Amino acid sequence: MTIEKQVEMKHWEESTKNKMLNLQLPTDPRWVHIAEMNIADILVDHAYCEQKAASSCISLILRFPDFDRLVDQLTPIVAEEWTHFERVMQQMRNRGIKFGWPRQDEYVVRLLGFLRKGGSRTQQLTEHLLMNALIEARSCERFKLLWQKLKDEELKNFYYELMVSEAGHYVNFLELARYYQKAELVEIRWKEWLDFEASVIQEMTVRDDRFH
Repeated sequence: MTIEKQVEMKHWEESTKNKMLNLQLPTDPRWVHIAEMNIADILVDHAYCEQKAASSCISLILRFPDFDRLVDQLTPIVAEEWTHFERVMQQMRNRGIKFGWPRQDEYVVRLLGFLRKGGSRTQQLTEHLLMNALIEARSCERFKLLWQKLKDEELKNFYYELMVSEAGHYVNFLELARYYQKAELVEIRWKEWLDFEASVIQEMTVRDDRFH
């Protein structure tokens, strides 16, 4: 690792300490090795994850257009997530990997089932912000694993850059939740989300064709 990367990594760790990656259960260490052996499937699934991330932000903007701060903060994230999609597609082209059909994302399906229905619009928004924050946190954790463990230097650098970006998105979602909802209520619900996500990770089988 270059000195510049070391300094940047230290800054990233300090800036996200106590805010980032307080996931209750780490990714199974086998995942990154399985991912490396099946990188074509992982990249295809990753591309769809980026597309869904952009679509999710657009959906929130259209559903809550009267929440000015939300619109202002999510608009650039839409552009950034779509840029990530394009960059994943370029990585695939560089390796002669063809795009394919989307696969059902069991991880996200399970999280969607944990969303509380009803309540005020603010409560509904908070639920979606916390879910999105959690997805970004898990993605960031896996980007870090790929950066640390992959042998392909180009992909290592690629996932380092995405790791830093996803950390920023994670913080944005949590900060928005705390802006629109009382912080103490957000913290209680956030702990419930973290505990539930850990149970999902524990129950899921490590797949060779899924990013999550």
